[in-house]
Amino acid sequence: MQAPNSDVTPILEERIEEAILLSRQSPRKRIILPYHKSASDKMHRMFNIIQPYSYIRPHTHITAQKTETIVLLKGAVCFFIFDERGNVLSHHILRAGSLSFGIDIEPHIFHSFIAIEEDTVLFEVKPGPYNKNLDKDFAIWSPEEGTVAAQEYLSSLYALVEQV
Repeated sequence: MQAPNSDVTPILEERIEEAILLSRQSPRKRIILPYHKSASDKMHRMFNIIQPYSYIRPHTHITAQKTETIVLLKGAVCFFIFDERGNVLSHHILRAGSLSFGIDIEPHIFHSFIAIEEDTVLFEVKPGPYNKNLDKDFAIWSPEEGTVAAQEYLSSLYALVEQV
């Protein structure tokens, strides 16, 4: 979706609803609705709209040293913290409107999350600028997005949530 081009940008429900519709149609089952003007901005603010079974490959932000904050506005996710070998150290159910509705992560933490409700909307803030090659340090033990192995891995994460 296009970034806004004004100095003052109202955050409107109709834009969120448009992003939800696009996320349902997206092959990746998610869409970013940016509120920062460009990839070179020093602070990135965005809505991440995600559907169940969207694969967010486990990663850290060591190279770019980026802390990120996520706040759930609608729906729910299970947020995973991994060790350097891929073992799940902890998981957090984050749900909009609940007592646990967001998380703040330091750069050296391997993490990922999965949507556990349809039309999940989260607000994400992290430092820019964005450089695709430097933004995320993918876990070497995690399968690449778009592979059969990634779908199997994603199913294993959902199975963990069902055990809780």
